[in-house]
Amino acid sequence: MNVRLQDRTRHFRTVAFNPARNAVQLIDQRLLPHRFAVVSTRDFRETARAIRDMTVRGAPAIAATAAYGLAQGARAFPGLSLKPFQRHLDLVEHTLAHARPTAVDPLNAMRNVRAAMAAARTVEEQQELALSAAEDFADASVEECRQIGRHGAPLIRAGARVLTHCNAGWLACVDIGTATAPLYAAQAQGRRFHVYCDETRPRCQGALLTAWELAQQGIPHEVIADNAAGHLMQRGEIDLIIVGSDRVLGRTGDIANKIGTYTKAVLAHRHGIPFYVAIPFSTIDWRLHSGRDIPIEERDEEEVLGTWGVITRPGERPAATARRVYVRTANPGSGARNPGFDVTPAELITGIITPLGLFKPRELWARRRQLGHE
Repeated sequence: MNVRLQDRTRHFRTVAFNPARNAVQLIDQRLLPHRFAVVSTRDFRETARAIRDMTVRGAPAIAATAAYGLAQGARAFPGLSLKPFQRHLDLVEHTLAHARPTAVDPLNAMRNVRAAMAAARTVEEQQELALSAAEDFADASVEECRQIGRHGAPLIRAGARVLTHCNAGWLACVDIGTATAPLYAAQAQGRRFHVYCDETRPRCQGALLTAWELAQQGIPHEVIADNAAGHLMQRGEIDLIIVGSDRVLGRTGDIANKIGTYTKAVLAHRHGIPFYVAIPFSTIDWRLHSGRDIPIEERDEEEVLGTWGVITRPGERPAATARRVYVRTANPGSGARNPGFDVTPAELITGIITPLGLFKPRELWARRRQLGHE
């Protein structure tokens, strides 16, 4: 996507790779919307740490990061013997896979990379194939998002009022986004509409990231408190909901997404509002049989008990060098629970927007060969 920086517009991908430095390059999403910066991770452990601390976040984005991280780890191996190399790759893959456990995309991305590497017989050849496969995954992910936009754009009629939750935009992907792809495609077709961005507590990805994206793109929008969504639905002020997902069960159609998604789906069902989920192929898990089997990440309680931001005076714009500060907002001495995701059952989902088109959740298994299940 294009980003305006100091009166200039430049194109960025959320995730990229520098072969000369064997470094993964990431937009630091913790600093947005107050500061835009690209950081480099120097080895696979730093790359895993960037996933864990949410320097990069969003299932397709961390999938590409993991793919590049696997290639990064492979390229750093100094020997020529295949058996130690494979043990090293197992360690790299395990480290990256466990950085954030709920999303299935990183696992699928690294399986793709290792499958491509298996075609070579020497360490050097496998190292070359690793980076090539990671680049192919990132490029394919962008094209899948473009196709999601093409298939989802007809859902965005002129004057529509759309609710989003969390950030499933280009920052959560390599480019374009999943839930935002239909919005960007509809805008390109000349339609005007309005987006409500759930703030998405506790890390406020909707207020910080989705709102920033939409502002960059010139799409009319407003941030709302998470608990305001039901009120707007009850008053007929929301026409449809589009969210992303970190894992969709191909066998059942259940989805795991940012905490609060299930609540929005229940409210949408109660008020007869269409609820759509936009996903690339890498988000589909063909193995698990139940949403209860999806590992739900429990994050640090400090995210609930306080907030991060920058200090400014009323009406003052934060400087690019403004320092982030953490402020405790909850009662001193109180603890917190902080599950990062919840599971929305298939019966609450109107449709799943994929690069191949719109499917009912229960159709995924019947169409599994078409959707990439081997």
